[in-house]
Amino acid sequence: MDGKPIHALIVEDNQDITANLYAFLEPLGYALDCAANGSVGLERAVEGAFDVIVLDVMLPGMDGLAVCRALRERYADPTPILMLTARDTVADRVAGLDCGADDYLVKPFSLKELDARLRALVRRAKGRQTRAVLRWEDVELDPAAHTAARAGVPLRLGPTAFAILETLLRAAPDVVPRAGLERELWGDSPPDSDALRTHIHELRQKLDKPFAVPLLKTVPHVGYGLVSHARRSC
Repeated sequence: MDGKPIHALIVEDNQDITANLYAFLEPLGYALDCAANGSVGLERAVEGAFDVIVLDVMLPGMDGLAVCRALRERYADPTPILMLTARDTVADRVAGLDCGADDYLVKPFSLKELDARLRALVRRAKGRQTRAVLRWEDVELDPAAHTAARAGVPLRLGPTAFAILETLLRAAPDVVPRAGLERELWGDSPPDSDALRTHIHELRQKLDKPFAVPLLKTVPHVGYGLVSHARRSC
């Protein structure tokens, strides 16, 4: 990144996986801490100052979804979270995104891909810290404060849905190509083709569904964009 170590918390109950992550990531410049169950993981995440969290879904006691939800809702912690899961159904992905996860990897996974995903999440989070407030129609997004609202109503977005909205706001009214959006989110290591669609679904549920006029548009075979009220009324 910028020469500084990436501080990462690994919350994983499988000691072999944790050992492999330490053996691979530490030589790459990561400073690691770990927890073997959800309760301890939550405690360390709240007390520490981490750049990114690797969080297993299936944990003893408090599972990863509950940990993620607590960090987002109870502590308003915006630290990027990558979830590890042995299940790869659409329902599993939606559950992870709904609780506030940024990304996920299905076990078994490539350690090189994990590194690329983590670095992309950290870059994205650091980039938000110096960006100005964005506005389009009745939507306002503050990258530094990690807040978004429509018509004054706060939008409870997961970090990846938040990043998608930020990208679309910067481009509006232009359409952002699907490949460009994936590159903005995940660099050169995008997940499978359903990942972006799942995050777009989450964004649409929060940004459009509660309001009379939808803003998010899909341009088939091209990408996504935001429309204006004026254009819709023409």
